[in-house]
Amino acid sequence: MESRPLVVVGAGVSGTAAAIEAARAGVQVTLIDENPVPASMAALNVPQFFGQRFNAVLHDSALMLRRVAAANEALAEAEEAGVDVQIGTCVWGAFRNSDTSRILDGPQLGLADRDQSWLMKYDRLIVAAGARDLGVAFAGWNSAGAMGANGAHALMHHYQALTSRRMVVVGTGNLGLNTARMALGRGIEIAAVVDVADSVRGDRALSAALQNRGVKLYTSHTVREAVGRDGEIETVVLVEIDDCREPVSGTEKVITADTVCLAIGLVPNVELLSLLGCDLAFEPELGGHVPVHDDCMRTSVKDVLVAGDAAGFHDGMVLDTEIARNQGRLAGIAAAESLGAIDTAEATARRSDLQVTAIDSGPTDAYLNWIRWLRALLNAGGSEVPVCPCEEVTRADLIGLRPPRFLKWESERRDGRSLGTLAPDAPVNPDQVKRLTRAGMGHCQGRLCREQVALLLAEASGSDIAEMPLMSYRPPARPLPLRVLWSHEESDQVRREWAKWFSPTSPVMG
Repeated sequence: MESRPLVVVGAGVSGTAAAIEAARAGVQVTLIDENPVPASMAALNVPQFFGQRFNAVLHDSALMLRRVAAANEALAEAEEAGVDVQIGTCVWGAFRNSDTSRILDGPQLGLADRDQSWLMKYDRLIVAAGARDLGVAFAGWNSAGAMGANGAHALMHHYQALTSRRMVVVGTGNLGLNTARMALGRGIEIAAVVDVADSVRGDRALSAALQNRGVKLYTSHTVREAVGRDGEIETVVLVEIDDCREPVSGTEKVITADTVCLAIGLVPNVELLSLLGCDLAFEPELGGHVPVHDDCMRTSVKDVLVAGDAAGFHDGMVLDTEIARNQGRLAGIAAAESLGAIDTAEATARRSDLQVTAIDSGPTDAYLNWIRWLRALLNAGGSEVPVCPCEEVTRADLIGLRPPRFLKWESERRDGRSLGTLAPDAPVNPDQVKRLTRAGMGHCQGRLCREQVALLLAEASGSDIAEMPLMSYRPPARPLPLRVLWSHEESDQVRREWAKWFSPTSPVMG
């Protein structure tokens, strides 16, 4: 099994900065990034919400590798610094000894590329895994053409493969406004930018620049539905909302568009940190559950550090990449110091010129904005909208604790079940609801529905969202083909006797 002194997960701004800083301090560094993802994963909206808006070039792995490398100049700088750069490689698991496991000879990561999987040990780990798109349901969001801002960014910037022609951006703030600007720069028409707030949020100069280019900004509006034929979005129906987030009758506007891009918020990718047992805290201004860390980006678990959006995302980070870069440098310095590559005096000197910018942009509480959107979309679209598109679980199914529809289970006991019947036993827990309804158990592994499930459960039960547990997950932290997890061929004996696993009375058993 391979063993590395320092592994950095994520080759974005913060991850490359961390890798370069540590390498220049004399540390042997391995930098891992899952981009470019296989087209099969992108079709499942993993790791981002791609919305089927990509062309066939994603199937050309060699071309995608070249494009991803060309789009990230810091990768060349990292290689010049001596970093072992491994792109097209995902981390599907993270393991260490704990109260329930004592057999490992050190902390390990589960890695995989398109062909195989393997384990890698490390002495220090920096998680710079970025953030994913917040999914909030509207009627038609399970059609091709609904996607997330980060998914659109990846297709535009890394892959040069976005096929959208006319886009509606849902959400303002720097995230939504910058997404619209990027799309315009790549020849995509922006039909509308929509927000439930009564004024445009985000950078004023950026908002003015979009309006000067003819982009229409619809405030106090929400999406009623996206409609089309053959599973493809063709038009988007907007509706004005009042101060109570209720739709105003007669204010519908039909917008021609093939893409609806959700830019309501980003959620830190904390899966690996959670698997390693790092303490997580609910920080609404940073996108929900985020790792607890000190000023040097060290988490509660020895030898694990964090940087960038994975440490917590706020809207000011969209336009100021120095925030993530400085976090990465701090993590790289701390890792080098802990490995003995530099002493405390030198580490202190290297940190002296770094400042991590405080939160100074966007709403104080991102969750308040998310709740406003949730209520507006719920009021406009109703309760039969799928909240978990993978498992076809609607909002009504979720709140009613209905089992998966494909089971066709009808009973008096089921009909009498609700969130209220659970209340006497214990507080509402998304994991319990997941087992009853399958919400969050689809191929995206809850990436599209985890936060909105928690928001809906909190709203329906009158619970504090801060007290709602994080929906759990297990390795593999992303879907992988079985041939990748286990590349060995079956033996002749297994091929002959496979039937006995399905039928104990099979003659093969005799």
